[in-house]
Amino acid sequence: MVFPIEAEHRAKRRALRLCQEHLRKVMNIYRKTVQVMDAYLRNDKVSLQQLYKEVQDLGDEVDDSKRAVAQELVEIGTILISREDFLRFTDVTSEISDVCKGIAFRIYQMVERGYEVPSTLLQEIVDLAGAVSDTASMLRDTFLMLNYGSPKVLEKAKDVEIAERKVDDKYRSLEIAILESKLDIQTLLLMRDIIQLLEDTADKIEDASDAARILAFAL
Repeated sequence: MVFPIEAEHRAKRRALRLCQEHLRKVMNIYRKTVQVMDAYLRNDKVSLQQLYKEVQDLGDEVDDSKRAVAQELVEIGTILISREDFLRFTDVTSEISDVCKGIAFRIYQMVERGYEVPSTLLQEIVDLAGAVSDTASMLRDTFLMLNYGSPKVLEKAKDVEIAERKVDDKYRSLEIAILESKLDIQTLLLMRDIIQLLEDTADKIEDASDAARILAFAL
């Protein structure tokens, strides 16, 4: 016989595993987006085209995963009182995937249209993407700490905040550098979009960290 408290505990663990798998897919699409930028920096058009397609495919996987998590939570039912907290986490992390697709699309369009960007400026964008990657890694660590209690989660979540502020600093200086560059208007606007979306990614990672904090109190 399974008692209600035991049943709820099992439901929470099941929901946590589903969210962890969903987060893994979201992290995959961000890593692939960074590879798109690296390919652009190397002027490797063949790899870039393949990577762009992979980003789109991974985006579809994230969408499918989000629906699957929602369906599973429906099936778990009202025994899991905190299921809205799990849904909030998957919703926020899914937004990261959407932003990644936007970044990859703009880079792909720059290649298709033959827009040229100085290699030094491209390297700075890759560096910004690396700072966002650090933030994403800390989000993953924050989520893993859900298995060890809320104090650990709160501690790791603070690391996400610090990393996000570093992204903000890099973004602001890079935005000025782009505005002061001699790029044509079409390229300049696309470059601003790309760094803005990278900064948005870091913001959404911080939102996901906040959602993990809420989950910590629900477990």
